[in-house]
Amino acid sequence: GVEVGPQPQGVVRADILDKMRKIVKHGLDFVQLFNEGKEFPPCTIEVFKIMEKVDYPRNKNDEVIAIIHPNLQDQDWQPLNNGDPLFLTLDGEVIAYKGDCTVYPTFINEAAYYEKKQAFVKTVKVKLTAKHIRSSV
Repeated sequence: GVEVGPQPQGVVRADILDKMRKIVKHGLDFVQLFNEGKEFPPCTIEVFKIMEKVDYPRNKNDEVIAIIHPNLQDQDWQPLNNGDPLFLTLDGEVIAYKGDCTVYPTFINEAAYYEKKQAFVKTVKVKLTAKHIRSSV
């Protein structure tokens, strides 16, 4: 599957549709070249590995008591370091990120995840290495 975004629910954006078409075309081009016997050299790519889903701060009645901090909003895939602002309580108190490593939040404040109790997802950068591949045909 391919998920390209961000895109609000029920909205079709031309720029996102164009990105989706390009990635699907690249995937189909790869399959065609592979099926024709092209050899692909070894490569290393950087990816983001999901580590943890993070909920909004809640009180004892399970009610949300803080919102995404303005400095974090719309910062998907950007580094979040120890001490950076994470949430803002309804009383104006800043809740900072407390972590032992830099993470890269994504799906920040996505409406589709409110019911799943997910404010964002913490990811880390990981390098993956692939050996050369070639069709055996």
